[in-house]
Amino acid sequence: MSNSEISPVVTVNPADYDARNIYKLMTGIIVPRPVALVSTVDRNGVANVAPFSFFNGVGSVPPTVLFCTVLRRDTGKLPARKDSLSNVEETGEFVINVVSAAIADAANATAAEVPPEVDEFALAGLTPVPSEVVKPPRVGESPAQMECKLRQVIYTGRHAGAGVVVLGEVVRFHIRRDIFDDFRVDPAGLDAVGRMAGNTWVRTHDRVELVRPK
Repeated sequence: MSNSEISPVVTVNPADYDARNIYKLMTGIIVPRPVALVSTVDRNGVANVAPFSFFNGVGSVPPTVLFCTVLRRDTGKLPARKDSLSNVEETGEFVINVVSAAIADAANATAAEVPPEVDEFALAGLTPVPSEVVKPPRVGESPAQMECKLRQVIYTGRHAGAGVVVLGEVVRFHIRRDIFDDFRVDPAGLDAVGRMAGNTWVRTHDRVELVRPK
């Protein structure tokens, strides 16, 4: 590409702008983001389920995943730490449920800011299914679920807007039988969705094959 073909850019120093604008910028650039519907339980066994779009895999030996949450401004009505984070830190367990297009609306419904005693499974019309190794239930409608044991929690800060990285080791995979073949998952059957910026989500129907060079 010649210099004449390079488009002009806007350069942003994060220190010069408020956190809301930087968040908007990051969620507009880092796309599409897979969505983890994370289910947890508190120390009393009360279940919680909530979506997180800062989510990815880390490595396969051991199989490790991460999801990230953000600290809220503590208003007294809602604590700074979201229920999912509090529950994971209390119990050391969580389940990541893949969000397919069929349950995207339900996953979005679980994002509502509600008190800890509210059952988001019932709120969103999702079915809790017992896990095999961990206490948090899986989402029965999800095409693939990962039972996880907590490995580490990393705080990037303790103020409102700071990120919290939750690393977990996958101790059980559950994949819908009709989309599983020799450890390969059919992407059409998985029908995963992702997040863009704001209220925009994306489907994964438009796919291309690129052969990696040798």
